[in-house]
Amino acid sequence: MRTLKSRQMRPLLILWSVLLPLFGQEQPIRYTLRFPAPHTHYVEVEALIPSGGQPQVELMMAVWTPGSYLVREYAKDVEALTARTEAGAPLAVEKRAKNRWRVTTAGQPRITVQYRVYCHTMSVQGAWVDSSFAVLNGAPVFLTLAGGQTRPHEVRLELPPGWKTSISGLQAASSAPHHYRAADFDTLVDSPILAGNPAIYEFEVGGKKHYLVNEGEGGVWDGPRSARDVEKIVREHFRMWGSLPYDKYVFLNVISEASGGLEHKNSTLLMTTRWATRTRAAYRRWLSLVSHEYFHTWNVKRLRPVELGPFNYEAENYTRSLWISEGFTSYYAPLALHRAGLIRRDEFLEEISQLIRTLQTTPGRLSQPLELSSFDSWIKQYRPNENSPNTAISYYTKGAVVGLLLDARIRKNTQGARSLDDVMRLAYERFSGARGFTPLEFRETAAEYGGPGLKEWFAKVLETTEELDYSDLLEWFGLRFQPEEAAKPEGRPQTVKAWTGLVTRVDEGRLLVSQVRRGTPGYDAGFNVDDEILAIDDYRVRPNAWASWMEYYRPGDKVSVLIARRGKLMRLEIVLGKEPADRWKLEADPQATEAQKARLEAWLSAS
Repeated sequence: MRTLKSRQMRPLLILWSVLLPLFGQEQPIRYTLRFPAPHTHYVEVEALIPSGGQPQVELMMAVWTPGSYLVREYAKDVEALTARTEAGAPLAVEKRAKNRWRVTTAGQPRITVQYRVYCHTMSVQGAWVDSSFAVLNGAPVFLTLAGGQTRPHEVRLELPPGWKTSISGLQAASSAPHHYRAADFDTLVDSPILAGNPAIYEFEVGGKKHYLVNEGEGGVWDGPRSARDVEKIVREHFRMWGSLPYDKYVFLNVISEASGGLEHKNSTLLMTTRWATRTRAAYRRWLSLVSHEYFHTWNVKRLRPVELGPFNYEAENYTRSLWISEGFTSYYAPLALHRAGLIRRDEFLEEISQLIRTLQTTPGRLSQPLELSSFDSWIKQYRPNENSPNTAISYYTKGAVVGLLLDARIRKNTQGARSLDDVMRLAYERFSGARGFTPLEFRETAAEYGGPGLKEWFAKVLETTEELDYSDLLEWFGLRFQPEEAAKPEGRPQTVKAWTGLVTRVDEGRLLVSQVRRGTPGYDAGFNVDDEILAIDDYRVRPNAWASWMEYYRPGDKVSVLIARRGKLMRLEIVLGKEPADRWKLEADPQATEAQKARLEAWLSAS
């Protein structure tokens, strides 16, 4: 076969390199967002949609947003959807499903679709618009072409008078302000936009720009302090992972009296109270939230379960690995704060103790295995009811405790040469590409450092409801669970309170049962949720006096409780128990050896 010489080929290659992007590049969907009356909580969306000359196109809206495993039915807030040609001729629109619309295009290469979205959900998964600012997540705002998620999407905002700023993790689409471009629908959904007049703090780590965007400081929130501490968090996670996998990163901090956080690939959306910088406990919670969501930059946004991408935005995306994605992140969030110098050692140990305490006092740990907790997140984690503590366990909580125990086990089996840090970095190196990891692949990766018996250990902690073994944690680091006697004030007799195990609430002046946990005296006596407690042994109990009444009785006392159940009076006999002691408070063992103390220091300082 005759071939062309390289000098003859060069012009053809240049021409092909120019033409190929033109032929291969899909035309973008272009959105314009307007806020003609922001106090009514609406955003008006105009979308110029390429139809390719097809007689009909199908439009789709996501029913959920990645990172929050619950079908939220965003289409419920869409109204007044119409379509027209570029010349202005109306086009027929037919609603085909709860989140789909079919538009007849009349053969036009592009069509214009208009609709309004009611934005009054102050949550990190929703959309919010009011007279002072807007927070727009992609899933509840943007329709797209069904099956067209790979094409680029552009967004231009027309801000109301008085709003000066919009900011997002999205790239700028042009030099014009408030104009953004997403390479595909995944990126659009993964990049919330904040518009208004926020305070913006900029800092640089690893040669990359970072922005803390505080909406709603109001003269109360300490912006400079929060920016300094966020920078410390970034530096610590950078140290652990060894790289920053983005060009810029944006912390969108909405100070709105709401709560929560949601991770994105190069940004996070946080919600908090304006008073959080006023008390150490509240500020620690906010710092932990920042640390948690930022850790997701690596663990879940890039190092992810294979099931979480490409996303099906119209149905559940099941995975058994959220104990890694969320649980390990919940372990590392406070650990990073301590390593960064933002919380004391006793505060970190209390954070870990609370995770263990929550797990070990939740009856559901004996009913639901950890992997199943992840798989069932769509129907259980975000839809709890009064019986959930009896039947389920959070993959956040137990996953964090499993991460803690795995870290201790790896360190013990390698005599301190390796840790969970090394496993996470190795897994990131192998699986942070396009595909993600399977449950087996992650277990096998951990086993390379975890030593003998890790396969069986994983099977026990992930697939069964057997109690966890804390011996490696305690022995390797020289820790212990605080003895019950140590919690008693010196020189004072300890009053042993009676205990029912009931969780109660006061509602419109009535004392109601809100939870009945298994294995408690109240459960054995037959109490139901929503029972109204009226009296003990024929003596009226005021709603605000229920807790103090338990001080008048002793464990073993048998009492008759008058209740109203659905309006009917009845009596329940209950044998009061002993209020359980806090068995799960970690502290340094006074008998710890110098080697154990050194290992504790190495863990907490990452030295």
